[in-house]
Amino acid sequence: METEGGITVRRALELPGLRGGLPEVLTCADRLDRTVRWVHAGEAPNIPALLEGGELLLTTGLGIGSRPAEQRAFVRRLADRGIAALVVELGPRFGRLPSAIVEAARAAGLPLVQLHREVPFVAVTEEIHTEIVNGHYALLRRAEEVHRRCTQAVLGGGGVPQVLGILADFAGNPVFLETPDGRLLFAAGPGTGPAGAGPLQVWEGLRGARAARAAPPAGAVLVEVPGGGPGTGSVRARLVLLAVSGSLLTVHRMAAERAAGILAVVLMQARQEEELAARGRGDFLTDLAEGRIAPGDAPAQAGVLGFRPGGDPLLPVVMRLAPESAPSGSWALLARAVAEELAGVGAPVLVGVRPVEGRVPLLLALRPGTTRTALADRVAAALRAGADRAGLERPGDRTPSAVVVGDAGGWEAAGAGLRHAAEAATAAHGLGDRPWWDARRLDIDLLLWRLRDQPDLASFVERSVGPLLAHDRTARPALLPTLEAYLAHAGRKAEAARELHLNRQTLYNRLARIGELLGTDLDDPQSVLALSLALRARRHAG
Repeated sequence: METEGGITVRRALELPGLRGGLPEVLTCADRLDRTVRWVHAGEAPNIPALLEGGELLLTTGLGIGSRPAEQRAFVRRLADRGIAALVVELGPRFGRLPSAIVEAARAAGLPLVQLHREVPFVAVTEEIHTEIVNGHYALLRRAEEVHRRCTQAVLGGGGVPQVLGILADFAGNPVFLETPDGRLLFAAGPGTGPAGAGPLQVWEGLRGARAARAAPPAGAVLVEVPGGGPGTGSVRARLVLLAVSGSLLTVHRMAAERAAGILAVVLMQARQEEELAARGRGDFLTDLAEGRIAPGDAPAQAGVLGFRPGGDPLLPVVMRLAPESAPSGSWALLARAVAEELAGVGAPVLVGVRPVEGRVPLLLALRPGTTRTALADRVAAALRAGADRAGLERPGDRTPSAVVVGDAGGWEAAGAGLRHAAEAATAAHGLGDRPWWDARRLDIDLLLWRLRDQPDLASFVERSVGPLLAHDRTARPALLPTLEAYLAHAGRKAEAARELHLNRQTLYNRLARIGELLGTDLDDPQSVLALSLALRARRHAG
């Protein structure tokens, strides 16, 4: 019988050392299959405080006490510590065990054994400990055999499903690999290999509803697969064994811990290969954008990468991640997540990553019957969902990512379209949170961004809105939001008032104060144009 790394009380009584003492089981004979984790011999009255649970206690009874109340309390304390059994050697202290000890042991559910012959406790301890150690080695050998089989499977070209299948067969129970937040990645059941209907149904019934909880279901084994993210203590995935067909034992946990090490290597290798492929696609799209690949050569090279749009127009899209988000997360997971999100679009897509620039360039085929706007909506949503899944974008980021969509065209226009979208995505930094931007509507921002290092641009901003900015640094209410709302609504004061939740007279008073501070007429089209440009340039000017 499996004893979780020890031996049973029954087995200990069968060994020569204790068998020579003519053991007699007085209580709880039905509990002799308890595991003996260790053996302790002692006579001190405070010995219960020295125990940790699972011990077989050997004693002649000198520390048990002479009064029934003391004896009952001593036995209760041993039971509370969770020892496996109490073995008392009869002799000078007890010719037979008092009824108080026997009754207390029976009430506490503690196996109580008396020895009718004297035995050397040292020899008994050594004998049982040797048996326990041999049992541990046997468990280690079984777990190492699973590790060897998993290693051979991986070296033979297998991956995560094969490793999980070996572990499931060994445990006789379904095995799952899930993300740290509880999403199922792979499943296997005993005798089924890769995931089939059985393991998935088990997942939904026993694990799926509890996936978000920190603790696994009762009787389950959960082992962390290390290596996710930049931190040394981070978790890439979790290995979950559920007790469905039988109990999960120590040897199963040991095997799972060894399998987790192999899975960490497999996942790391897969991620590295996936990220290299995604970076390779990003390099191709960047080379195309920067003119290093001729339009005539591009279709063949794209075909090698799996992108074959046929004769459909190509839609260039670039996502620029927020600067504070770009260093973390998984770029390989981002590329995979975006591809999965776009799988339902039914259009060929080529997704690349450029981690250094914090960009994700894409080319999509614009199929007949699909509008540019509809496809842009889908790809923008997929990009943001993928960034969120990969940990590259978070709701608390100060500046959200920008998705910019260029003009659709053939291979001759694809490079210029990607370049325009990439530059416009940089220029769109800080503009606001929109699902996506049309590259054509960012041309003014792009021009101002290209002039960002020119001293004249900073001087222009200071001349145009400097007094207003100085006012807002020292006085309240701030007036810049009023000017921004007024310009955003093209001078329509009623709409600006509604956005700012102001009555019209308050808005008029604030606009008058702004005109006074800036020395300009806010009803003059040229002045309004200059102020609009100055506020847009302010994001780029040093």
